[in-house]
Amino acid sequence: MHTHANARLTQRGRLRLASQHLNHHRSLAELAAEAGISLRCAYKWLARYRSGGVASLADRRSVRRTQRWTLDPQHLQRAVELRHQRLHLRHIARLLVAPFSTVARALNRLGLGRLQNLDPKPPVHRYERERPGDLIHIDV
Repeated sequence: MHTHANARLTQRGRLRLASQHLNHHRSLAELAAEAGISLRCAYKWLARYRSGGVASLADRRSVRRTQRWTLDPQHLQRAVELRHQRLHLRHIARLLVAPFSTVARALNRLGLGRLQNLDPKPPVHRYERERPGDLIHIDV
């Protein structure tokens, strides 16, 4: 992976830091000062080296390690059917064995997040007459 332009240590420098500390018993504070990094950063690289070896000293991507779930079309259709039966979102999520947030996001996108959105609003009935003055109301 490409090393960041402003990185104090490359993968080789990180390996040297860890091996100097473990093999030659040099102080980690002294090695961190030589490398121009904080002691906390030196401990981070040492812990990564101990847990995963040389491969763990490589740069990591900064993107999320987990991605959002999406519902496949069959599960989405099933969720819509269950929602039209007026089931709660948490109940639908349990039945589909999917995270609540995923089900809620998918149904909100379709406009089915609120129960009141399931039933269409009745049309508004207006009093319309052919000529003005056909419907006059007078209080006496």
